[in-house]
Order: sequence, then C-alpha cells, then structure tokens
Amino acid sequence: MTTILTEAGAFESAGARAVGDALWLTGEECERITGWNLKPEGLCQGDVCIPLPQGRENEFSDQDEVNISAFWQHMDRPVLHDKAGDTWMLGVGHADRANALKSLDAPDFSLPDINGDMHALADFRGKRVFLTTWSSW
Repeated sequence: MTTILTEAGAFESAGARAVGDALWLTGEECERITGWNLKPEGLCQGDVCIPLPQGRENEFSDQDEVNISAFWQHMDRPVLHDKAGDTWMLGVGHADRANALKSLDAPDFSLPDINGDMHALADFRGKRVFLTTWSSW
C-alpha cells in the first residue's frame, strides 16, 4: 500500500508502483488522487490540458499508467518520497502559492474545537475572524 499526500488530503493506493524517483499510477487512480486524467492531448483537469513533452511521452505514460511524479515536476511542483517509496508528497508549486497570497484570502481548513466538534474557516465567511497559531518548536 502506498500513501500519497496532496493538498486535497491523504490517499491510499494499492496499485501504485514506485520505481526510483518515479511514481506510476493507473489512469483511474491518477484521476482519483490528483484530479488529472490522461487524454490523447496530454494530462487534463477540467478544461485545462498540459501536453506531454514531444518525444518524451513514454517517460510520462505507459499504456494506462501515468508517471505522476514526472508530470508533477514538469508542472514545476515539488515531489518528495521516503526511501522505500511507500509515502509520496505531491506539493503545490511556488507560483500557485504566490498567486494565492496575492488574494489575501486564507485557504479553507477544518479543525476540531475543545469538544471535538469540527469547524471550517468557510463557516465564518463574511465575518471577522482572528487566527492565531502556536508551536512548541
């Protein structure tokens, strides 16, 4: 079982195949975990399609499998994995983060209160919210 961490959460994949720094997913798992699906024009998410580099298509796809780590790096996004290849992190690129900061809108997140009831930042949309953080390190 392989664990894949994305901005959308943690996903388990029984069919993932780690080969060195390459993470191969079936087309179905790629779409379920990342939202990107393989089409003749490249990898697509909604109306956005990113063509695979010409002459290097086999580095990114092999029949019904997608090398999602190569695609992620092609989009200039960070990819990390443990030595065994059991846990992978597909990060958000610096350009995406910079654009999100320009809006001054905090990303939505959910946290439990002291009683364990979950609250999302979106629940307070339109109201003033004071956010504070603390860390022991």
